[in-house]
Amino acid sequence: MRRWIGLLAVLALGMPLASLAQDAPEIAALDPDIDAILTKWMAENHVPGLVLGVVKDGHLAYVKGKGAQDLVVKRPAAPDTLFRIASMTKAFTALSILKLRDEGRLALDDPADRYVPEMRGWTYPTSDSPRITIRDLLTHSAGFVTDDPWGDRQQVLSQSAFTALLRAGVPFTRAPEMRHEYANLGYAILGRVIANVTKAPYRSFVEQRLLTPLGMSASGFDVLAHPKDKRAVGYRWENDAWAEEPMMKDGAFNAMGGLEVNATDYAKWLGFVLSAWPPRDGADSGPVKRGTVRQIMRGANHAAVFHRPATGGADQCPGATTYGMGWRVIADCDYGTVLSHGGGFPGYGSHVMLLPEYGAALFALTNKTYAGPSQPVWDVAALLRAKGVLVKRAEPVSSDLAGFYTAAQTVWTAGTIDALQGRVAMNFPMDRTAPNWAKVLAETKAKSGTCDTAAPIVAQGAMSGAFTWTCEKGSIKGTVLLAPTRPITLQSLGIAFEGKE
Repeated sequence: MRRWIGLLAVLALGMPLASLAQDAPEIAALDPDIDAILTKWMAENHVPGLVLGVVKDGHLAYVKGKGAQDLVVKRPAAPDTLFRIASMTKAFTALSILKLRDEGRLALDDPADRYVPEMRGWTYPTSDSPRITIRDLLTHSAGFVTDDPWGDRQQVLSQSAFTALLRAGVPFTRAPEMRHEYANLGYAILGRVIANVTKAPYRSFVEQRLLTPLGMSASGFDVLAHPKDKRAVGYRWENDAWAEEPMMKDGAFNAMGGLEVNATDYAKWLGFVLSAWPPRDGADSGPVKRGTVRQIMRGANHAAVFHRPATGGADQCPGATTYGMGWRVIADCDYGTVLSHGGGFPGYGSHVMLLPEYGAALFALTNKTYAGPSQPVWDVAALLRAKGVLVKRAEPVSSDLAGFYTAAQTVWTAGTIDALQGRVAMNFPMDRTAPNWAKVLAETKAKSGTCDTAAPIVAQGAMSGAFTWTCEKGSIKGTVLLAPTRPITLQSLGIAFEGKE
């Protein structure tokens, strides 16, 4: 039965529900600001219910529910409310493929038809088209047309009907590997690959090998078996009212978008993914190895310009984006590497933003068709960063880099490179002689005046770093770059003066 419910219904739902971790008082203090962001966006986009979460240092540091999970019973949206996360399921599918790769049961550059025999009779668009590989499917580079409206409604397709669809062949929009084009069909095929390799349903592998080890006990694909009073009812907005969307059962396209989670469970998933950064020694006992998890950033290099979905994002510095494995991978001027994805589904819309360099993630789950809460997620991230709640992790300074930085400070003080004697790479004296170094140092000192050289070096890796010294007349911007040899030697030293504006 379809229920038509007017806009006033949500106004009677009472106060928003917020739950704050005891060890995150700095986020709790920003609750009114976060609430204002969510309230404004929900009103402008006619969203019945929303749950937003912030994962920080491995746990759910902040979670806030607003509105309703059900506009008839009027249950408030809460941390234990279950939402379909649609295409954010793809991250689970991609990591399952990588896990099977680790186990030696497939290779990413294997042709997909090795595992899905129905694809073997396909007619490719050109005689020189390469056969579609598993990697092509992971990165949306298989040559399929984008299929969001159609693909979403295939969720209920039976496995036998999917087999028939594959056996009949599919039309291509271009030859494989020519460019990225988002296609749900490709991830549905990956679900079939997983099922055929494991000789069990796709959902069984994800639930048993990922969800269960992570303690995601409330989540899964069999939505009909989940407690009805915990499920967010999905709505769409049309004719100035909410209409209930029909619930779609688990089907053959579940690998592209069928997972249902609550905020508490989803935070466990994000905490696990974040735990793969930074690379380090020590125990590696998660359901997938840390090094493997980090490979989700590896895409097909079909890069595009990225504009933040935040408020005013079009006027902020643009980045670059490509599609990794179940995640969009963004190079952002402030956040560094960002892994992000949306989830649009009949009755649901979600968004996740993973910040490996900050050890944090933000996500929002809603029960409105294609709500796409990317704007409030990015706006909350900007708020937390501006208030110092999100702080980029510092790259550790290696002992070699620290030692050569000390030598660079000595070089500046002495006005000569004598302190580097026997410690430079063979190119160093060829690029600038010792007398010329003394000349450049003297000239730079005359321009800068007295400088405070106590500032630490900022590592860019174990073998390189940058530093800034504050001076009477401006600043010194410097770099230290070590050579890839044993013993470690200095490849280059940069010292440049910048005057006060």
